[in-house]
Amino acid sequence: MSTNVVIMTDSTADLGKAYLTKYQIYSIPLYVRFGDEIYKDGIDITTPELYLKVADKGLLPQTAAPSPGDFYETFKPLIDAGKDIVYIGIGSTISATIQSARVAAQDFPENRIYIIDSKNLSSGIALLVLKAKDLRDQGLPAKEIFGQISALVPKVRSQFAIQTLEYLYKGGRATGLQALMGSMLKIKPIIKVTDGKLGVDKKAFGKMSRALDMMLEDYFNLGEKVDLDYVMITHSLADKHAIYMMEQVKQRLNPKQLIESHAGCVISSHCGEGTIGILYIER
Repeated sequence: MSTNVVIMTDSTADLGKAYLTKYQIYSIPLYVRFGDEIYKDGIDITTPELYLKVADKGLLPQTAAPSPGDFYETFKPLIDAGKDIVYIGIGSTISATIQSARVAAQDFPENRIYIIDSKNLSSGIALLVLKAKDLRDQGLPAKEIFGQISALVPKVRSQFAIQTLEYLYKGGRATGLQALMGSMLKIKPIIKVTDGKLGVDKKAFGKMSRALDMMLEDYFNLGEKVDLDYVMITHSLADKHAIYMMEQVKQRLNPKQLIESHAGCVISSHCGEGTIGILYIER
């Protein structure tokens, strides 16, 4: 393992504490705010607690990026200890987090902090983080890790099926008419991340299981084009559906590591309970 390289991400990568600890990955939290109540994602508040607060208050929280000062305080002890840093964060078109990291990095010597815009969110970031971890363990220097992971950014495939349009509606991400029509027709939109932007890729009608099968079909159809080092099933309190997707993936096109990941508070506050996705890298 290259002991002088630190792999860092943020809480929106939705890598649980167990994986962060196991693989020695640093993570900086984003913020979730209900009025005057401010919480650090995954530290001061959990996803189940978030949903309880939403139900109690009848409104969605606001989310906020870490400040440049937050990044400075995280970077400084590592740089002072002689570490080089590769930070892989939530897409710059989705959050200001990357910008905060870049501002903070200017206070340190060149070629010590490498910042990668994942152009993604949730486990789309985590896939790149895990790949970076592997390169670190092979002893590669930060600059080389930066180059190889940057090349993988456009190859990440992220799809999520939305159980309820309520959060999209409350958060201003769907009009009232769209939310109403979605409810009436039982539409389950499948959201795809493309070049840092979220868009509706497909619409499943009826049961959520139809949306799951549509996402799995896309995965299976790629066949040998899928990088099978890591595949992730990520969800926000959708355990039953996660079990189904995990079983299907294990039966066909089974990766070396199939990871079930739980969406944190920031991601959950935008997509809502029951959201589930499959994320992988295309060769």
